[in-house]
Amino acid sequence: MSLVFDQVSFNYRRNTPVFDDFSLCVEAGATVLLGPNGAGKSTLMSLAASHLKPAAGSVAFNGLDAHGRRQAPYRERVAWIPQQITPIPGLTVREQVAYAGWLKGMPRHLAWTASADALRRVDLIRLADRKSHQVSGGQLRRMGIAGALAHRSELILMDEPTAGLDPTQRLVFRELLGDLSGQVQIIVSTHQTEDLADLYQHVVVLSQGNIRFQGSPRDFHALAPSSGQGREQAEAAYVLLVGREI
Repeated sequence: MSLVFDQVSFNYRRNTPVFDDFSLCVEAGATVLLGPNGAGKSTLMSLAASHLKPAAGSVAFNGLDAHGRRQAPYRERVAWIPQQITPIPGLTVREQVAYAGWLKGMPRHLAWTASADALRRVDLIRLADRKSHQVSGGQLRRMGIAGALAHRSELILMDEPTAGLDPTQRLVFRELLGDLSGQVQIIVSTHQTEDLADLYQHVVVLSQGNIRFQGSPRDFHALAPSSGQGREQAEAAYVLLVGREI
């Protein structure tokens, strides 16, 4: 399964282009998209989710055009989980997950049945009847993933999924990502470099709308000028590629 950006150009109104003739093919089961603030990560994820349309070029997943006349087949297979998950007033956790499936075209009864299984997969079934606005930030992120799993997404896009979470919540979320990476294709946008080798098979580094690196975590770590390990090595490689954030 591959997500392909082919000669994509995009800008917000008359501003400087975010992307100009940008091409990228992502095929790995779990990919991390690294880059500083303003690198274009969120814009790229929005283009992949078909929420934004390129001025030129195309975005496709498994041959399905993200911006063609019929977007439903694409959106059924691609789910986008933004940084902020918004609970819907009055709905329980299970109802909101089922609603996500219904929005993707599932019949209501099938969405309701699938919601229970999706909540079990993210370890939230015990909170199924709790109002969605009464769960924690980490639980909201997992509820968003459950919504994607309910309609059997083949690709899940996550924008800064661990931002604002405490260390315990981040640990639970990373364990969930590890479990899911063998079941669905995942692309995670972040500027955090920890646990790359444990969670991802592919690394893409983006800066100012351009790809600075694309390859395996091992090759990414090998760029580090120092002999450090783990996070220190990843941070050194990252700084070498994009510099220090100001």
